[in-house]
Amino acid sequence: MTKFDLVVVGGGTAGCAAAYTAGKLGLKTLLIEKNIHLGGTITSALVVPAMKSGEHQINTEFYKDFVAEMHSLGGQVTYQGNSGWFNPELAKIALDNLMERANVEVFFDTHILGVKTDGNLIKKIKISKEILSVYSDTIETQDSKLSVSIEAKYVIDATGNCEIGKLCKCDLFEEKDEHQPVSLRFMMGGVNLEVFSKWLEEYDADRNVTTVEYIDGQIHLSTAYTWDKDKNWALRPLFEDARKKKILKSHDANYFQIFTVAGMPDTIAFNCPRIIDYTDTLKVKNMSKALQLGRQIIFRLANFCKLYFPGFEGAYISNIADMLGVRVSRRLKGKYITTIEDIKSGKKFEHPVVISNYPVDVHSKKRNSSTLDMVQDYQLPLESLMSKEFENLFVAGRCFSADFMAQGALRVQASCFSMGEGIVKYITPKIKN
Repeated sequence: MTKFDLVVVGGGTAGCAAAYTAGKLGLKTLLIEKNIHLGGTITSALVVPAMKSGEHQINTEFYKDFVAEMHSLGGQVTYQGNSGWFNPELAKIALDNLMERANVEVFFDTHILGVKTDGNLIKKIKISKEILSVYSDTIETQDSKLSVSIEAKYVIDATGNCEIGKLCKCDLFEEKDEHQPVSLRFMMGGVNLEVFSKWLEEYDADRNVTTVEYIDGQIHLSTAYTWDKDKNWALRPLFEDARKKKILKSHDANYFQIFTVAGMPDTIAFNCPRIIDYTDTLKVKNMSKALQLGRQIIFRLANFCKLYFPGFEGAYISNIADMLGVRVSRRLKGKYITTIEDIKSGKKFEHPVVISNYPVDVHSKKRNSSTLDMVQDYQLPLESLMSKEFENLFVAGRCFSADFMAQGALRVQASCFSMGEGIVKYITPKIKN
């Protein structure tokens, strides 16, 4: 009889951390992923770097092992004091390596169709390719009948949109009027970084915005611009000129951030476009429109860079993310709802899983309306990852239990890593006892 101590649904940042930690601690673990590779926002959405979140973080063993594995593959660099600069393509390989090393079984290209519950326990999860019972069932395929009993003591919903919680009819946050814009990231190859970096350093003297470093003989840089008026962005005249000449549309330049990529010496990654026209992430029609619009904006932004940035003359679009960067969507109402007051006050908890000082970072579709509030260390309690309806269900990732503004501080990858790892460290003694 096949038994699993833990089933993790969703192989993104939080899910990978949970599954890897469980495997290393000796739990028999299954990781279910809808895509054909792991990594979620890092790989599918091209969301790099993993933002640094303070000097007092906890539950960081997975992150350290991931950094080491990425570095061994030539896909990691420490830049501006942050070790989280990753190569998204090599991250797919690194995560496969880590899961294999931890003896984690991974099901790729697998979708959840349904969940069967009994009282306050999840009993069965129905997946697209087979029927997976997380308690006891028979699996059937078109080719043969397999008598396999699969039992799991705990389930972690790391789907981002709290899909398991939705199927289980858990109490959820699904506000109609609280959204953040999504992004569709992309990369351009063929950039002459030596030419571009020299021009950029001379053009923008603000080192809080524009930085250039040589690390192991490679150029690493970053710069940014937004349409908000709270800062005198050096790039503003270029964007205004491009809008006047109709090279860019007004919404194309609401947010612009670029940086280099570890192990890609002629590539620039774009943390944009930020798509302000469609923000309801739970509506398929809206997100489909966002993808179409995003790719149109990417084409215009790439043309803008080739026209205005020295070193981009021979550059080309080399990669467009195959997943939108979603900042907030459906969230669990768990045993504890973390609030913005908890964040700002630095409230302490008995069972913290995250310690961070990442700012309250809430993007707005309106000009001059985004929030970026600096804070001191704050905590996320384990209870904000616990379902109040089901004893064996936890959530990890952006769907944790918090109000809208608090989620804006805790949604980043570093915190998601800690969530997944922290849950597993809590349940492991219960499973082994």
